[in-house]
Amino acid sequence: MRAGVPRPAAPRHGRDRRARVLHPAPGRPRFEGADPPAVAVVGGGIAGLAAATCLAERGVRVTLFEREEQLGGRLAGWATRLADGSAATMSRGFHAFFRQYYNLRGLLRRVDPALRSLTPLADYPLRHSGGGQDSFARVPRTPPLSAAGFVALSPSFGARDLLGMDPRAALPLLDVRVPQIHRQLDEVSATDFLERIRFPRAARHLAFEVFSRSFFVDPAELSAAELALMFHIYFLGSAEGLLFDVPDEPYPQALWQPLGRYLRSHGTELRTGTAVDRVAPAPGGGMTVEAEGTAGHHDAVVLALDTAGLRTVVARSPDLADTAWRSRVARLRTAPPFLVSRLWLDRPVAAGRPGFLGTGGFGPLDNVSVLSAWEGEAARWAARTKGAVLELHAYAVDPAADRAAVQAELLTQLHRVYPECRDARVLDARHEWRADCPHFPVGGYPDRPTVTTPDPALVVAGDQVRTGLPVALMERAATSGFLAANALLERWGVRGQTLWTVPDRGRSAPLRALARLARE
Repeated sequence: MRAGVPRPAAPRHGRDRRARVLHPAPGRPRFEGADPPAVAVVGGGIAGLAAATCLAERGVRVTLFEREEQLGGRLAGWATRLADGSAATMSRGFHAFFRQYYNLRGLLRRVDPALRSLTPLADYPLRHSGGGQDSFARVPRTPPLSAAGFVALSPSFGARDLLGMDPRAALPLLDVRVPQIHRQLDEVSATDFLERIRFPRAARHLAFEVFSRSFFVDPAELSAAELALMFHIYFLGSAEGLLFDVPDEPYPQALWQPLGRYLRSHGTELRTGTAVDRVAPAPGGGMTVEAEGTAGHHDAVVLALDTAGLRTVVARSPDLADTAWRSRVARLRTAPPFLVSRLWLDRPVAAGRPGFLGTGGFGPLDNVSVLSAWEGEAARWAARTKGAVLELHAYAVDPAADRAAVQAELLTQLHRVYPECRDARVLDARHEWRADCPHFPVGGYPDRPTVTTPDPALVVAGDQVRTGLPVALMERAATSGFLAANALLERWGVRGQTLWTVPDRGRSAPLRALARLARE
């Protein structure tokens, strides 16, 4: 929805009455007095911002280090100047704010209690080059009607396809629990798991691979446990459904600048543009943090870094935690490169094009966003120029691929998806190549760090962290940040953040009984 158009506020709580609440350890509400503990939060993405917020609200002296000039991590944005002289904000691309992201939404409510900065998209359509298209707009939200409704409404499922599936192989999906699902399926790839089920090939990309692509990796390289967890979060475990919201302005303006001001108002020192080089246990307790040639003492440290950043800092910190922990961190992997291409076109797309479209079978093109349909800054540019702003994504690109050729191919595939763009002139373009998302490979679960470490003064947060909870992607980042803060606060006798998740098991007792057959 374009900026300035009134809309109802997002509901304060999710609609799922079976959502699980996790209360923190009891304690006093906050620190009082002149000398509260000092904590360094290393990383200014969602995980670091959640940890810093929880700690600062309770009187902890927080210093947040972020290597980039902007907050937001992989949702950061930065200013750019277009060829026509317009100021614009570039980012690393579209992200969906699903309604079951309870803890992320709780973080954003610190500065936007009604979540008016988020606007809903009407549908989550998925289109395959073979002609199949699925929609979630009319799919019931409450399981198991959600999965049954999707199958009934989807043209990708035929009666013969359903009869050919192996229901016993699909039983683990009926009762997903963390970490049990990883013990069941972590040694199996998502591709092999779908083969076991004999999932219809026409529906495979639209119903399942869209989730694995959210991890920026080919499903043959992804742990089936992560795929099953996604199925639980969106289909069989939660009644929030698969529709989502998006920010109505670029990430900095809508989210991170307000949250940065909020943190400063609670005494947090924000050191953006400052990379941490090394962390070491300090004599007498606490931690020494070295950043850009200076060292400071802190009572505890939260490492809220992406996978590559965590590996780098730990490799430079030979006394951190213990040898086994450092070795596990060193084995963490990142997903293959991905590309975000943003195009400023001289004409609009056809009326009725969705704000977001997932695609399959269109070469490297994984999705198309009509940014000018819902982001205020892009909408204002489009209204002024009578054009459109589009964003194209390509995930899991071969590291050896010719990048210019991939960028050109995305445009070619856009012309197949939206033929009206063939005659459009690209007035300007930005291409962002990154390779810093976590990879969850087959058999990799044991190496992933937990929130706590062998050193009680060191905790870890991020979307690569094992939380023991049914969360993923941005919600895993936010949840792990709050859990990291809670772990420190519990040591100091201060009550932490109450958290919510989707149900932590299958919703139906009969379905849970069926799922036990797969475990026996």
